[in-house]
Amino acid sequence: MRTGVAMRGALTILLCVACIGKTGCNRERRAQAAPFPVSNQVAGWVKTGEIRTFEAADLWKYIDGEAERYLKAGVRRVSTADYKFQNKVDAVVDIYAMGNAEGAERVFRSEAAGDATPIQLGDGARWYSQSLVFHKGACLVRIVAFEESAETPQALLQLGRGIELQLAR
Repeated sequence: MRTGVAMRGALTILLCVACIGKTGCNRERRAQAAPFPVSNQVAGWVKTGEIRTFEAADLWKYIDGEAERYLKAGVRRVSTADYKFQNKVDAVVDIYAMGNAEGAERVFRSEAAGDATPIQLGDGARWYSQSLVFHKGACLVRIVAFEESAETPQALLQLGRGIELQLAR
C-alpha cells in the first residue's frame, strides 16, 4: 500500500512539473509573438504569414553574412513576420531579441546613418527610403517595405509605433 501511495505522489509531482514546463513554453511562445501586431491592429496593416523564429545558433540561416555582427552584440533570437499595407505595400518585420539594451543599441549604431533621417521612436530610430530601424530596450526592430509609394513612409512609421507599443507591454 505504501508503494501505491508513493507512486501516486511521484506521478502527481511529474504531472505538476510537466504542466509548469508547458506553461513556461507557452509563455515563451506568447512573448515571442507579442510584439507583432495582429491584422488591422495597426490601421491598414494585415499580417500575411506565420511568425518565423531563428535562435542565435541558426541566425546564419536567415541573415547569412550579417549574423556575426548580431552574435557579437548578444542576439538571442530573431523573429520575423510578413505584412501588407492596404493590399499595396508588402513589408517584412524583423525583431531581434538581444541579451540587453546595450546590444540592441550597439547594432543600431553600427549601421550607416548616411542618408537616414532620425525620427522619434523607441530609444532611437532612423528612416531610410524604404525601411525603418529602431531599438527599444533589448530589441532591435527592422521594417523593410518592398514597394515604394507616397504612403509608404507614414505607413511604416505607424507599424513601427504599433510594434513599439507592443514592446512596452
